[in-house]
Amino acid sequence: MENLVGLLRSEFQERFQQQPLVVRSPGRINIIGEHTDYNEGFVLPAAIDKAAYMAIALRDDDEICLQAVDFNDSFSIRISDLRPVTNASWPNYILGSAAQFVNRGIPLKGFNALLVSDVPIGAGMSSSAAVECATVFALNEVLQAKLDKLTMVRMAQKAEHEYAGVLCGIMDQFASMMGKRDHVIKLDCRSLAYEYVPFKLDGVKVVLFNTNVKHSLASTAYNTRCMECETAVNWVQEHVPDVHALRDVSEEMLNQYVLPRNKLIDQRSRFVVQEINRLLSGCADLQQGNLRALGKKMYETHTGLSNLYEVSCEELDWLVDQVRRNNAVIGARMMGGGFGGCTINLVKEEAIDELYDSLKPAYESIFRLPLTMYQVAIGNGTEVISQ
Repeated sequence: MENLVGLLRSEFQERFQQQPLVVRSPGRINIIGEHTDYNEGFVLPAAIDKAAYMAIALRDDDEICLQAVDFNDSFSIRISDLRPVTNASWPNYILGSAAQFVNRGIPLKGFNALLVSDVPIGAGMSSSAAVECATVFALNEVLQAKLDKLTMVRMAQKAEHEYAGVLCGIMDQFASMMGKRDHVIKLDCRSLAYEYVPFKLDGVKVVLFNTNVKHSLASTAYNTRCMECETAVNWVQEHVPDVHALRDVSEEMLNQYVLPRNKLIDQRSRFVVQEINRLLSGCADLQQGNLRALGKKMYETHTGLSNLYEVSCEELDWLVDQVRRNNAVIGARMMGGGFGGCTINLVKEEAIDELYDSLKPAYESIFRLPLTMYQVAIGNGTEVISQ
């Protein structure tokens, strides 16, 4: 990290002849609690040690000048012309974040920003949320806007909605901004109440295996699942008016009011109800230091995502099946929206290389795709690292 920051500072000084503020904002993983966010349930994310780094300094005019080291690309726009860009994606995460200050009536000044990131793009670690949170946090510092972190989380989420056109939940930005080393965040997606739960991994590492596949089904299926969950809620609501989301529904209610009407709607909603309960008991496992019990629940989550919610794919299923009987793997499941991306695995440190060496050739032979591995550690959320 120090080398990266040093390079970023010197590159910024060379390009803009200014001393910058440097901010770091991490990507995230989610241990358990998938597709629970839009059902007003709980999630259990954590910030990781891969991050977006932004060097920033104010200008004397109203020009926003952006440079992305990773893409060897630059972009500039005047504050008065601020709008989403159609011919490039990366500037929108920064511009959308800057626009939130204007929307709040906070005077925005022109600025120079240089961006570099080691969060893999398209691997489900929320590289976009890392950039949005880095931008909001950095601008809050240099503009001396004195915004609290939760306000900045909401601004970063709105940037994704309005400029990237992705109607994401709040988990990604929340985890990036609010992460804490060696802890996961138990986040209530209804109230945004949260607590830090210790995540002690003595001799165990978080390992992500990237399928390097992204099926086109993902966005369509996501919208369909949202509607299926909503249907279940409406059916239960006819009998139990206090129910507002699957968060409020029990399996007994599903047995009474959903299963008799439609088996598929029951499957979808049953997974979510079970997953919310799994997360809550998984937090109790962590409080007791029982990683094996949590790992068992991760496998159960994958089975549910594959069989009940049907958002997995053969590449993800194969990776989880291969490690299921391996005693060095404490738990594994697909992570994210589905139909591609990564599996998240808790693996004994000494077994990681051997595991990867056995999976990689077999996976690549069967699926004709590369298998990529990332080891991640749980780190702090968005922070100033150089002033």
